[in-house]
Amino acid sequence: MIKSMTGFGRCEIMEHDRKFTVELKSVNHRYLDVNIKMPKKFGFFESSIRTLLKEYIQRGKVDVFISYEDFTEENFALKYNEDIAAAYLNYLKQMAETFQLEMDVCVSTLSRYPEVFTMEEQSVDEKELWIILEKALRGACSRFVESRIAEGEHLLEDLDAKLNEMLGYVAFIEERSPAILSEYKKRLEEKVAELFENRQIEESRIAAEVTLFADKICVDEETVRLKSHVEATKTALKEGGSIGRKLDFIAQEMNREANTILSKSTDLEISNVGIDLKTDIEKVREQIQNIE
Repeated sequence: MIKSMTGFGRCEIMEHDRKFTVELKSVNHRYLDVNIKMPKKFGFFESSIRTLLKEYIQRGKVDVFISYEDFTEENFALKYNEDIAAAYLNYLKQMAETFQLEMDVCVSTLSRYPEVFTMEEQSVDEKELWIILEKALRGACSRFVESRIAEGEHLLEDLDAKLNEMLGYVAFIEERSPAILSEYKKRLEEKVAELFENRQIEESRIAAEVTLFADKICVDEETVRLKSHVEATKTALKEGGSIGRKLDFIAQEMNREANTILSKSTDLEISNVGIDLKTDIEKVREQIQNIE
């Protein structure tokens, strides 16, 4: 099977009142480029996340979104900062003495000063968190790969149709080429007869001219190589796997052969078919860009 580089996957896992939500989105890219967006406090998981993703993805620009929710009652703890409270109280006493004011600070007033009481997030077991996050990641990756495979099946159908169409163009060129020589020989004989009227021209001289012309326009090697490239592409598509780069190289070679056919062509029909052939090759190449 082949896989598209366009995909989407999402998974939510909740255990022990903690929930991880993971979303993966991807588009085409020459290599694997992963961009992870998650709470900063989980930065130490980044290396493990990247290693896990490589089990499922070989190429593509992948955006990973990770969100976390903690519903445990022990999530936060209240902390009393006695040193800060003492510092506030000390300065307040100094102010009262300096300005001869009444010292009227009570406990409730002092407790409202910044940093006297703070809420601290409780530390959690990293291994326990990773177990939940890994499940969410693998679930999202599995759905992500499924979407890529489904898109890859559509690509396969489209590519197979275009490759068959290309083989039809090549068959036309092979069938048309011998007729071009016959037409050229006939035109040459008519032209010579017109120029020299009743004078006899050696058939060997005409044959030699036709042979030279045949060498210039011969595209046998190009059509053979084109058919070989098309069959190689079909075989690779059947085998599946990570074949995007290989197919891109083959498409470049097909384009080169089509250009050579067009440069050698002196026939309008072959030129028109050659243009259609190049158009299909370009379409195939665009589709190949989507294959992992």
